[in-house]
Amino acid sequence: MAVDLSPIDEGLLAEIANIHGMPKGAFNIRKDGQLVERHSSANIEIATKTDNPGIDITIAPGTKGETVFIPVIVTQSGLKDVVYNTFHIGDDCDVTIIAGCGIHNSSHQASEHDGIHTFYLGKNSRVKYVEKHYGEGEGTGERILNPVTNVVLGENSYCEMEMVQLRGVTSTVRDTNAELQAGAKLVLIEKLLTHDSQKATSNMKVELKGDDSSVQVISRSVAQDDSYQVFNPLVIGEAKCRGHVQCDAIIMGNAKVKAIPGIEAASEDAQLIHEAAIGKIAGDQIVKLMTLGLTEEEAEKEILDDFLN
Repeated sequence: MAVDLSPIDEGLLAEIANIHGMPKGAFNIRKDGQLVERHSSANIEIATKTDNPGIDITIAPGTKGETVFIPVIVTQSGLKDVVYNTFHIGDDCDVTIIAGCGIHNSSHQASEHDGIHTFYLGKNSRVKYVEKHYGEGEGTGERILNPVTNVVLGENSYCEMEMVQLRGVTSTVRDTNAELQAGAKLVLIEKLLTHDSQKATSNMKVELKGDDSSVQVISRSVAQDDSYQVFNPLVIGEAKCRGHVQCDAIIMGNAKVKAIPGIEAASEDAQLIHEAAIGKIAGDQIVKLMTLGLTEEEAEKEILDDFLN
């Protein structure tokens, strides 16, 4: 092992990737810009890039039932960590990819991780991608995460992406770009919690290029205290396709939420829908749970947890 893991490191890995100890199969664990440990499997090869910091993950055609872990943790204050990870997924695969970044910052200096992930899905492949972001630490230094996700879906492929931001991230700008070929389907699920004076912006651009391609975008967010959120998705239909964008947000305290869902049709056979709803927790929900014995704070937490799960 190139780098030892502290209890703080282990706690971050458990939070963002549900890892306890070293996982089985293919994985790459990175801490403060350095490799902790890496392992490839018979069907999944992980190699260091030669042109940029980061890794190339190559998944052999026909690989099914395997999971690859690529979490990143940052505990060094003042560090700006940038990685470029590229996934080449062969035809007829069915795999799960677990990513995410956890930052522990107990200093006054900012810590930042920018992960640029690019996915190429082969024909008829299925991928589930889970990415969790989390920040902690008593310091005043910012915990900054700016992920970029690029996805190219081959014919009849399927990709489900669950992108979650847990507590503690001071600032984030997330950019997600996708291109879908004929018969491809993409499900984008975004879950976001901001508090204090945190800021979060999510930009999405999905291009439906092939006939019978489809995308479903589901965004659920909670904005507390003085935090600020912007949700800016755009779905472009260029063929016979279907697209649905849904944004639901709960606003609390002095927080602000701005939702700008957009759709563009460049084909008469494109069927595109968008909707957005922003509001506070309904009072009758609180009362109902309090009649079951919960305090008001417990009832509020229960509602928020259920909303984001």
